[in-house]
Amino acid sequence: MAELIEKPTRIESTGNKPKQIDEYIGRVNSQTDAISIAQMHSPSGWMEPGQRPEFDEFTLVLKGTLCVEYEGGKLEVNPGQAVIARKGEWVRYSTPGAEGAEYIAICLPAFSPDTVNRDSD
Repeated sequence: MAELIEKPTRIESTGNKPKQIDEYIGRVNSQTDAISIAQMHSPSGWMEPGQRPEFDEFTLVLKGTLCVEYEGGKLEVNPGQAVIARKGEWVRYSTPGAEGAEYIAICLPAFSPDTVNRDSD
C-alpha cells in the first residue's frame, strides 16, 4: 500500500550556522533505513565539519551554490546540477555565496549520525 508522507520532520543541523534540514523520508520521519530524502536550506557562510560517511550521498542543488570539498579538490554545484559523494570518501559541504543554497540530499542507506563520521574539532 502506498504511504503518504504528510510533512517532513525538522532535523537539528551541525555547522557554524543553523541550517534547515527537513527530512521527508529517513530514519526519523518515516522510520526508513534504506534511504533518506531531505530538503536543505543553508544560509550564506554556512560550513559543516568534514565527514567520511558510510553511505552514498546524492545532492541536487535547487537554488544558490553548494561548495563541495573533497580530497584533492573542490566543486561548486549550481542550480540544476548534482553531485555524488561516495561512501568512504572524505567530503565537506558549505555555502559561501551571498544567497546560501537550497538543495535536496538523498542518502543510501539512510543518513545516520552514527555513520556520518564527522571530523573532530
